[in-house]
Amino acid sequence: MSANDNNLEKLHHLLALRGLDRLLAVMVSDCGWAFVRWSDGVLRGGEDYGGSPFAVILSVCPLHWLSWEFVLVESAVTRNSFLCSLSQLVRWMATKAEELGVEIYPGFAASEILYNKNHEVAGIATNDMGIAKDGSRKDNFQRGVELKGMWRVTLLSEGCRGSLSEKIIKEYKLREKGKAQHQTYALGIKEVWEIDASKHQPGFVLHTLGWPLDYNTYGGSFIYHMKDNLVSVGLVVALNYQNPFLNPYEEFQKLKHHPAIKPMLEGGSVIQYGARTLNEGGFQAFDYGLVPGLTMSAIEHYILRGRSPWTLKHGKPDHEATNVANLHSPIHYPKPDGVISFDMPTSLYRSNTNHDHDQPAHLRLKDPLIPQQVNFPEFAGPESRYCPARVYEYLPDDSGDMKLQINAQNCLHCKACDIKDPKQNIEWTVPEGGGGPGYSVM
Repeated sequence: MSANDNNLEKLHHLLALRGLDRLLAVMVSDCGWAFVRWSDGVLRGGEDYGGSPFAVILSVCPLHWLSWEFVLVESAVTRNSFLCSLSQLVRWMATKAEELGVEIYPGFAASEILYNKNHEVAGIATNDMGIAKDGSRKDNFQRGVELKGMWRVTLLSEGCRGSLSEKIIKEYKLREKGKAQHQTYALGIKEVWEIDASKHQPGFVLHTLGWPLDYNTYGGSFIYHMKDNLVSVGLVVALNYQNPFLNPYEEFQKLKHHPAIKPMLEGGSVIQYGARTLNEGGFQAFDYGLVPGLTMSAIEHYILRGRSPWTLKHGKPDHEATNVANLHSPIHYPKPDGVISFDMPTSLYRSNTNHDHDQPAHLRLKDPLIPQQVNFPEFAGPESRYCPARVYEYLPDDSGDMKLQINAQNCLHCKACDIKDPKQNIEWTVPEGGGGPGYSVM
């Protein structure tokens, strides 16, 4: 947040959030960690922040090229930063925001954009609660409410691939007006481990590229040594991968068996599991707005003469990058050992995800026939692999035909399905407020 303290004291926002943990999308990013700098005057090293998670100072941040046989190291040191959990950070920031007069309403999901008579955004509406799976009203039915801001600006803080943000982008043709390219994405999968104290290096960060991903797939892993012997281990896979048999979850499980990683985890235990998509589009996918846009346009036209370095094209959108199955061979992943690698149900349990089973599915198919007519026969059912929560399963019906089953209660709200489905047939919408993963140290 760039506003100074005087402005913050005058500011009175009304925030509609699915839960306090989602405030992290406003503050930093959708990764499960944060580099919080104090050199900007907002946070200062050595000061007491009253229950804040700023206990570990970032020490070193090397980049490794990973293969099974060896590791090449390129060091990059980041100074004057704290390393902390975003889940913990956002809960602390929520208390500070409320001290400044900000009203926070967890447990309510923003599901609709409100417009005024001039078709300008006027606020949001929350979804109805207490609707049964068959659409009928349950005894606890509660009509959604309209929230119109006291100020002229409605800030959508949904994080990557926000359902309302996507509607706004399409409604006002923001990408076309801003001459921005399509957004590209990656999927991050992570576990938080408690490891042996003798192996713990508070503040140490490791980034890798390469293995276990092949040379045609962009991505890399990360390891962050937090406080209290906690270590975050994760893998990020760009969603423009081509092979429909690739399974990001299984690639992550395989990563942990690398000889440079496995010894650190041995003897430890997993505390939590989670996943989230990330924006990867960079400047090419950014709508600069009026004044910055005019500035960028002038620089490109009059100074760079149309040769600006940020005119590189993304290529296909992520969903179009998926090849048909007959161009690839199935990938056979090793079975989990239950010590370093784990099956999906075990990991899902560690995410603390929870949805009311008796509610309409928040994952909707625009055309219910596409899974069995297109996705399964042409792409071998990729949704059963790119989803890190086994929301999508193909099961035989009474006649032996494979039909898609949606286990919406498993959803981690990562948005991978909304992005990667080859025909853009899956629409992610908000469930009843409060539903979703229950992250505490992610």
